[in-house]
Amino acid sequence: MDKPLGKVKLGDVQAFADSLTHLSLATQARRLSTVKSLFAFAHKLGYVPFDVGRPIRTPKRKNTLTERIMIEADTHKVIALEPNTRNRVMLRLLYASGVRVSELCGLKWRDLQERGEAGQVTVFGKGGKTRTILLSVATWQELMSLRGGGQDEPVFPSRKQGGHLDPSQVLRIVQAAARRAGVVGKVSPHWFRHAHASHALDRGAPIHLVSHTLGHSSVATTGRYLHARPTESSSKYLAV
Repeated sequence: MDKPLGKVKLGDVQAFADSLTHLSLATQARRLSTVKSLFAFAHKLGYVPFDVGRPIRTPKRKNTLTERIMIEADTHKVIALEPNTRNRVMLRLLYASGVRVSELCGLKWRDLQERGEAGQVTVFGKGGKTRTILLSVATWQELMSLRGGGQDEPVFPSRKQGGHLDPSQVLRIVQAAARRAGVVGKVSPHWFRHAHASHALDRGAPIHLVSHTLGHSSVATTGRYLHARPTESSSKYLAV
C-alpha cells in the first residue's frame, strides 16, 4: 500500500489486515495494533478526518499466562539453588517485590529505606508512576548484606561493564537458575512477577493490594491471575 496517510481508506486497512493471515496471531495483533495506533494518533492531531483503523479488529490470542506461572516450590527452588550471593538476592527480590526487570535494574541504594527490622523499596515504574513496596525482614537483611556503595550507587551493579546491571544480563542469570532447578520453559525475569501475583492471591492477599504492589493501572489486569489459576470450577461438581 503506497498512499499518503490522508488518502488511506478503511478498505485499504482491511486489505492490509487480510494480507497478514499467514503470520502468527501474535504477530498479526502486534502489526495491526501499530497501524491502529498510528491512525488514532493522526486523527487526534487532525491530520486525517477519520480514524479508519478503529473498526479493524485485532485477532484474539490464546491466554498463555498459566504456562508462565511457576508453582511455589519451583520458585523457591530456583532461588535456593543459585550459588552466587548477589544473584540469589536479586532473584529473591524479583519474587518478593514483583518488580519489572527494568525497575530492578534501575534501583539505587537511596531507593531503599529502613522500616524497623525490615524495610521498603521505592520504585519508579511504568507510566511514570512511583510506588513503595514493603519487604520482609529476611529479604531486607539479605539486601543489606550486599550494601557497599553510596546512596547513588546501583543496588545490582554490572561487574563487567560497571554501572547498573542490564536487563539482558538479568535474563541470562534467571535462565541459568531455572535450568539449574529443572524448571522447563522460556523462563524470564517476568515469571517472578507472575509468581508473586499468583502466589499472593492464592494465599489470600486482597486483589487491590496485589494490584498496587505490581503497579497495575487497573485491578482488571491483576484479575487475570485469578482466571489463570481458579480455585473453583463447576467441573468439580460432576461425578466423573
